[in-house]
Amino acid sequence: MKTVNTISEIKQITKEWKAKGFSIGFVPTMGYLHEGHKSLIEKARVENDKVVVSIFVNPTQFGPNEDFEKYPRDLEKDAALCSDAGADLIFAPEVKEMYPDGSHTFVDVEGITEGLCGEKRPGHFRGVCIVVSKLFNIVSPHRAYFGEKDAQQLAVIKRMVNDLNFDIEVKGCPIIREEDGLAKSSRNTYLSAEERIAARVLSRSLNKGKEALSKGERDSDNLKNIILNELNSEPLAKIDYVEIVDSSTLKSIKNIEKPILTAIAVFIGKTRLIDNFTFEPDQL
Repeated sequence: MKTVNTISEIKQITKEWKAKGFSIGFVPTMGYLHEGHKSLIEKARVENDKVVVSIFVNPTQFGPNEDFEKYPRDLEKDAALCSDAGADLIFAPEVKEMYPDGSHTFVDVEGITEGLCGEKRPGHFRGVCIVVSKLFNIVSPHRAYFGEKDAQQLAVIKRMVNDLNFDIEVKGCPIIREEDGLAKSSRNTYLSAEERIAARVLSRSLNKGKEALSKGERDSDNLKNIILNELNSEPLAKIDYVEIVDSSTLKSIKNIEKPILTAIAVFIGKTRLIDNFTFEPDQL
């Protein structure tokens, strides 16, 4: 496995791979990799001849009061995980390599970015779309892999790829969880021992929602209240949002008659965590 830091290097390598007829799978990340990222790399390994992983903490998707400077970084550990998972190449550029003159061209996806994290983090998805567009053009993969934990991000990327005619297949992969149910996240490292225990409330509250749906609940307000009540039972939890939305449009719904996404964002101490599940009414 090789690590490169410049756009010219990675373009040359992937160009040579394509000339030989190799298919390329791509896993874009911000580093500090965990088992969730590993599952994406392993999926890409199975489905492609070559696998590229990008490790880049993208400044354009962080707000002014967010954690860009303190976002965890450990390239040596990340490289070991990538190698173990079967990656062929790591692209780990510096900010000045990706944005040599700053950022002057923007990619905005409207509609599905207006609620959920898009409402709470203005400009976030613009930053995501900018960097993913750049990475897609640089790496030129056949397939790209994203985790379903960031459900809105996955929906936004799929819409962008479709609307801008990228010749790339975007694939979502299941959430990977800790043994106690907490979704794997690089930000879990911010949690103190006490907060780590408190964070279990996210998956616990979603499980309450799943249980209600399995028993026939189809009113979104009732479902939301079930989840809110469980979250409010944890003193260290500060709710950012709890939303039940149409899986396709990400718009709020009243009656659960179509596939839905139930998404939550919760602060545990100063750390913002997200989680979700999808549900199809006819799956029972």
